[in-house]
Amino acid sequence: MSYPLIGMPAGAEWLIILAIVILVFGAAKLPALARSTGQSLRIFKAETKGLREDDAQDPTTPPVTPSAELPPVPPPAGPQVSQPQPPSTEQSDTRNV
Repeated sequence: MSYPLIGMPAGAEWLIILAIVILVFGAAKLPALARSTGQSLRIFKAETKGLREDDAQDPTTPPVTPSAELPPVPPPAGPQVSQPQPPSTEQSDTRNV
């Protein structure tokens, strides 16, 4: 049975994390921190719910699926530029015979 090096904290680890949070933020600021975190989470959930409802109401938007194939992308329009050719590896015989 192998144990991963990084996993979810358990038991005493949560107590250590809580002690560090109290030391960093101070006991007086923790309720305000929790309140603001809860409000942020509530706003985030409301916005994502609104986006889902907008997608469900708009029949012109096709559903996005990860398995959908994308159409090929055409090359950019404009003049064609040829790539320079690498120098030849053959050596010419320039000696006088």
